[in-house]
Amino acid sequence: MGTIGYGLCVIGAGFGIGLTAFGATRAISRQPEAEGRLFTIFILGSAFIEALALIGFVVTLIS
Repeated sequence: MGTIGYGLCVIGAGFGIGLTAFGATRAISRQPEAEGRLFTIFILGSAFIEALALIGFVVTLIS
């Protein structure tokens, strides 16, 4: 049962990172001069989403 939960967690993380990448590329295409700030925000968002996926992995191993 835990593997199903972790699979859903990974799907959610992939979807979240995809949405942030889409938003960042769209924003950079509209305002190329803000690329540095947008890239930093994208990296931070991706790191937080990936951390949630890793927490899901640890919870799966514990239970």
